[in-house]
Amino acid sequence: MSKRVVVTGIGLVSPVGNDTPSTWKALCEGRSGAGTITTFDHADQDVHIAAEVKNFDASLYMDRKEIRRNDRFVHYALAATKQALSDAGFSITDENADDVGIIIGSGIGGLQSCHEQFRILFERGPDRVSPFFITQFITDIAAGFVSMQVGARGPNFATVSACATGANAVGEAAEMIRRGDAIAMLAGGAECGITPMGIAAFANMHALSRRNDEPQRASRPFDAERDGFVMGDGSGILLLEEEESARKRGARIYAELVGYASTADAHHITAPSPGGAGLARAIKRALVKGNINAEEVGYINAHGTSTGENDGNETAAIKTAFGDHAYKLAVSSTKSMIGHTLGAAGGIEAGVSVLSLYHNILTPTINYEHPDPACDLDYVPNEAREQKVDVVLSNSMGFGGHNAVLAFRRYNG
Repeated sequence: MSKRVVVTGIGLVSPVGNDTPSTWKALCEGRSGAGTITTFDHADQDVHIAAEVKNFDASLYMDRKEIRRNDRFVHYALAATKQALSDAGFSITDENADDVGIIIGSGIGGLQSCHEQFRILFERGPDRVSPFFITQFITDIAAGFVSMQVGARGPNFATVSACATGANAVGEAAEMIRRGDAIAMLAGGAECGITPMGIAAFANMHALSRRNDEPQRASRPFDAERDGFVMGDGSGILLLEEEESARKRGARIYAELVGYASTADAHHITAPSPGGAGLARAIKRALVKGNINAEEVGYINAHGTSTGENDGNETAAIKTAFGDHAYKLAVSSTKSMIGHTLGAAGGIEAGVSVLSLYHNILTPTINYEHPDPACDLDYVPNEAREQKVDVVLSNSMGFGGHNAVLAFRRYNG
């Protein structure tokens, strides 16, 4: 018999807060985390703005030796993981460690370390390249290192599906609990892509906004004058538990993860399939797997990147999946405030979706000023909304044609 999966802990590191309470407060207030880049000299770049994590102190979570030996995306992953465990009041012990697993993905991995070590190679020679470079750069190292730090000895690996990475991690972790491979899983994504190479590459793809003079207004999902996304950094980790186990230990349960689906567009390396057909299939499958009637869904935390291709196609996908009910749904984009955190986005947005369900507050799409005829749904414009909903979806889409949808239901015991 398939086991039920519930969310009992949430850890967030984002451009608007270094923990879950501060991030949630900022999102409810509609605050933007975007600004002029501070972590490197961007004078020769075409794009000067990003949504950076600010005043983050890795020493709160790890010793200085490990800080030096790990990329910043790993720092964020460990911080969010420890927050999720603390939030849930969950202790990993010798008795349960074999049944606690970790799936933490990243879209790119240690790009910051890659940039620095290639600079050393070209300027100082191969003998000066760090012996820790490979373990700083490889994508799976967040899951591996975090397991060593918290003592989880269950299933452990990374997902990599570009900007659907974090959502796939959460969904696959839930499936492992359902089939009895673990009693608890820590799952999500982490990213630190705001580097000279990261900004230059996405800018040259014409994917980034060039509103350099007004960074906080640059990310404007579904707005007719959107001109690209703002890159962001951070991590989002959920603690998922088998429901019966969570109840036995008296855990506070945020929500139940009832549905998950993943599909491929099989269409184009960066552009979504026409009309968002791949995402529409994922939404429909998630509803079926979660035994959800379409009319039960009250809110969708959209992928909502602020690019022309994504926003129009995602809107079309929602209409295809829900029909007339699409116009009764609330839809909003967290990326309007924290930018696009790439492989971390699905984890962060899953956490925000669960908090919206639990607190009866829908976070807004800020900077929504100019209606787009192709984007004509209710995008919770500019201000948060108090609204009780019983089922929430979190949409994620990634380069390569990856789609992932998570469905959360209000927990009723």
